[in-house]
Amino acid sequence: MNHCNHCGNNLSSIIPAGDDRERYVCDECGHIHYQNPRIIVCTLPIYEDKVLLCKRAIEPRYGLWTLPGGFMENGESTHAGALRETREEACANVELLDLYSLYNVPHINQVHLFFRANLLDLNFSSGAESLDVKLYSENEIPWNKLAFTPVMETLKHYFHDRNQNTFPMHCAEILIDPNTKQTITRHF
Repeated sequence: MNHCNHCGNNLSSIIPAGDDRERYVCDECGHIHYQNPRIIVCTLPIYEDKVLLCKRAIEPRYGLWTLPGGFMENGESTHAGALRETREEACANVELLDLYSLYNVPHINQVHLFFRANLLDLNFSSGAESLDVKLYSENEIPWNKLAFTPVMETLKHYFHDRNQNTFPMHCAEILIDPNTKQTITRHF
């Protein structure tokens, strides 16, 4: 950030009084510009023994598979955002069941929320951000072509939990090992 969105003057990166980290603060009006994590809201649409995946038509990870989801909008709840994203990406009608997994991804300032959902009908199709939309059983999942770690982790948990017929909440943090640059998942 270079300029204050309140008055247009220059910003400085300082630790404001009573805070514990640097923030952009306007040199003129003193407005503090907080930058907070972005919330990604997703669904895990289930139909019988299959889950609905979308093949991405946008970057990042163009051409790879993911669960329907995206950035939560201001003024909407997590539930409403997950439903909207599912309609936008898969043109699918779902009924949300419960919050199933939460992944903190601090290196890109994101929090991913996945809701288990029942796919209400088979009237789904590719939305503007999807090249293809398809139902997959566990043995058909293109595991090596999944776009994001939280999606892969959520799917692994789901198929394991489905065999137990119990669906506990899963929480984890996705980290990058500073030495190897490999992804590390730390479960809570």
